[in-house]
Amino acid sequence: MTSQSPSPVVRAFFDRPTGSLQYVFHDAATRRAAIVDPVWNYFPEAGAVSTQSADEILAYIREEGLTVDWVLDTHPHADHFSAGPYLKEKLGAPHAIGEKVTGVQQLWQGLYNLPDLATDGGQWDRLFAEGEEFMVGEIPVKVMFSPGHTLASITYVAGDAAFVHDTLMMPASGTSRADFPGGSTEDLWNSIRAILDLPAQTRLYVGHDYPPAGVAPQYMATVAEHRLSNRHVKDGIGKAEFIATRDARDQTLKLPARMLEALQVNIRGGRLPQPEADGHSYLRKPIGRFDPR
Repeated sequence: MTSQSPSPVVRAFFDRPTGSLQYVFHDAATRRAAIVDPVWNYFPEAGAVSTQSADEILAYIREEGLTVDWVLDTHPHADHFSAGPYLKEKLGAPHAIGEKVTGVQQLWQGLYNLPDLATDGGQWDRLFAEGEEFMVGEIPVKVMFSPGHTLASITYVAGDAAFVHDTLMMPASGTSRADFPGGSTEDLWNSIRAILDLPAQTRLYVGHDYPPAGVAPQYMATVAEHRLSNRHVKDGIGKAEFIATRDARDQTLKLPARMLEALQVNIRGGRLPQPEADGHSYLRKPIGRFDPR
């Protein structure tokens, strides 16, 4: 990628209950687009789901006259359900994720005791490999393997924009946690350093922000801005210091409120378990597997 890299138009959508950022990016010349990390809303207190967030994305696509080429997951999320299958059905676009998702499926298959769960990634239409490239209109998109938060996480570098999911937060907040099963603080450091080696003006779009009620989220800062002021990984902070800081922080964090529900849906590609004899789907929780903190 050079300083003359194509520059996609990026629109962010925010799910405040989970602090999740979803994105649509498109090529202004061709109106071809891709969706990144769409949310299927889940309400744990009622066991209910809603397509409100995904429908907001659909409305924007209609208003802008976009043609969606891809629905992209960066990893199986621990705080919300993926709306990938719903948007695939509505738009006819393939649903994709990184090829190492199979490792996450195998890990959580055991944690949930789901011997019949398929762990070959076949729930998605495409499993991207490290370094693979594809086009969205005239925007080249490169896949960067960026584990740490999960062992399957990838970043999509689309022209001069990169969708870095749960690696970096905004500079004032630092970085994302690495203490989930399959996570690694050292891997997260290596992934972030590779992201920060992108050209200085690359726009980095993060996966989460947690503003107070009534305050809009922040979701983009450049590579240069992160290298100057990111509290965990700015220039001058070394690997050992980062690992010590990140590990100490992670030891204080509770599990995300929707994690045990979300991951069993997301390792199925964003689908509920098959309905049982009464026609309803049921989620399960492993008891005694995790520290309540």
